[in-house]
Amino acid sequence: MKNSLFLLLSFFICVNSYAQKRDSVYAFSYFKDNGQDGLHLAYSEDGLTWKALKNDESFLKPEISADKLMRDPCIIRGVDGRFHMVWTVSWTQKGIGYASSKDLIKWSDQQYIPVMEHELKARNTWAPEITYDFINEEYMIYWATTIEGKFSETQIEDDNRYNHRMYYVTTKDFQSFTDTKLLYDPGFNAIDASIVRHDGRWVMFVKDETKVPVQKNIKTAIAESITGPYSDISAPITGKYWAEGPTAIKINDEWIVYFDKYTNHQYGAIKSRDLINWEDISAKITMPKGIRHGTVFKISKKELKKLLKAK
Repeated sequence: MKNSLFLLLSFFICVNSYAQKRDSVYAFSYFKDNGQDGLHLAYSEDGLTWKALKNDESFLKPEISADKLMRDPCIIRGVDGRFHMVWTVSWTQKGIGYASSKDLIKWSDQQYIPVMEHELKARNTWAPEITYDFINEEYMIYWATTIEGKFSETQIEDDNRYNHRMYYVTTKDFQSFTDTKLLYDPGFNAIDASIVRHDGRWVMFVKDETKVPVQKNIKTAIAESITGPYSDISAPITGKYWAEGPTAIKINDEWIVYFDKYTNHQYGAIKSRDLINWEDISAKITMPKGIRHGTVFKISKKELKKLLKAK
C-alpha cells in the first residue's frame, strides 16, 4: 500500500513539474545606456532567442537617489508570488533600490535600502542581487562595495582605486534587514556575484575585476551554506574577452550563464551540465540591441500575455 501511494505521489509530482515547464517562458530584466530610463524586459521561449517587450521602452522609471539611475536590475519571484527587484541607484551612493510587483507592470513605491550607510569610507553599492535561501526561509541580498583602506593588499591605482568585496544582508519581508556582513573575499577585486543552488550546494558566479595583471572574467566558488564560507575561486569560465554581470538559469538538464561582453557591446552565454565543464554558445543567442547587465527568471505564459499587451 505504501509503495502504491509513493508511486502515485511521484506520478503527480512529475505531471505537475511537466505542466509547469510547458506553462513557463523565460524573462530577462536589463538596463540600457547608463540606466537613466529604468527597467527593460525581454522574453524567450527557448533561452536563446530573446525579444524586447513593450517596444524596448521602460517598464519602471527610477525615482530615488540624486542620480536617479536603475542599473543592474535583479528580479526574482518570491515565495509570496510577487516579483522582487533590487538595483544600483547611483555610482556613488551607499544603498540600493527596491520595489515589488505582482505582474511586472505595476510596481510598488521605490525604496532606498541603506545597506552601507554605516560605513563612512564606503564608496559605492553596485550590482545587488537576491537569492532565496529555502533552508532558512529568507532572502539574501548581496552586492559589491569598495571601502577605502580595507583589503590594502589588492589596492592599486588602476580602475579609479576601486577594490570591491561582496557584502550581504538577509530579510524575510523586505522591510527589516539584518546587519551588513562580509560575504566573500576571494583575495582580489570582485564584483557582480550571482548565486544558484546546484547538487545540494550553493554556487557563486563572480567577476574577477583585477586589471593588473588583467582578468576581467567570470569565475565560480562553492559553499554548503548560502552565506559561506565559499571555496577558493575557480579558473575563468569565460573566454579571452572582458565579461561581467553573470546570471544563470537551468533549462532542461543544462545551466546557461548569460553575461555582458561589455567592451564588445554584445552579450555572451555559456552552458554546462555540471558547472565545471563549459561550452560557449554566444553565437547561438540573440538579445535586444543595447542590452546591459540584468537577470534571467521564469514567468508563466499568462503573465507573458499581459506583458505583450503592456503600453
